Amino acid sequence: MAAEGQALTAGDYITHHLVHLQNKKQVEIIDFSVFNLDSLFWSISLGLTAVLFMAYAARRVHSGVPGRLQGLVEMLVELVDTQAKGIVHNETSRRAVSAAALTAFVWIFLMNAMDLVPVDAIPQLWHWAGPAMGLPDYMRVVATADLSITLGMSSFVFAMCLYYGIKVKGLGGFVKDLFSAPFHGHGIGAVLLAPFNFLLNLIEYAAKTISHGMRLFGNMYAGELVFMLIALMGASAALSLSGSLLFVGHVIAGTIWAIFHILIITLQAFIFMMLTLIYVGQAHESH
Repeated sequence: MAAEGQALTAGDYITHHLVHLQNKKQVEIIDFSVFNLDSLFWSISLGLTAVLFMAYAARRVHSGVPGRLQGLVEMLVELVDTQAKGIVHNETSRRAVSAAALTAFVWIFLMNAMDLVPVDAIPQLWHWAGPAMGLPDYMRVVATADLSITLGMSSFVFAMCLYYGIKVKGLGGFVKDLFSAPFHGHGIGAVLLAPFNFLLNLIEYAAKTISHGMRLFGNMYAGELVFMLIALMGASAALSLSGSLLFVGHVIAGTIWAIFHILIITLQAFIFMMLTLIYVGQAHESH
């Protein structure tokens, strides 16, 4: 934040809210020694919340008339299981993949939902507490608006694809698929096409993993920016004697966007879950 008594410009406000709380300043485009501590804290905390929520719901399941919590969880489980049955045909694999997809859906939904918290609420609390502990005055709470988090999740899905590809086809069958598809050949033709097949498969795996993470990141990053712009409308109204219309616009725009954003955060969690099922399902199939 700016020093006491020093006002932030609109550009400063947006820039400040887009900086992460890090263990050290990043000086290179790619630096694996830099950790976004705020993203790690919120993603781990909400991941544990998701696991504890599902464990709590599972312990309360009974055969009688379901309550609202049990009904909600049963609806989610049935949704994921129905989609998984049409995509992952191996029943043994489907149990583990469905559980992973359900966990991803709940986890991502909770991380996305942090965007509905007033944009300055938690950063302002940190503004009072963080510097007092000698920490930088930055705090971003939407972990899915951090590319390192979303790419980390998509990389885990990629690892699942490799695992099931090797498990189902065997190491030899998996490697054969890498060099013999999508262009099939016989004899010398197969040998000549092998390098091109291998390159195309590498590109396909990379494109799936990057787009899987980028899609979630892009949508949540854009949503975070919109909430910041709406917050600026309220700040402008407070600083202007004739800002009543801006304040009304701030309230209306904030309400409409928040309602619409509920659909976005749910849809993005569902899309990530579905792509997880699709990619792992494809890993079970031979070309």
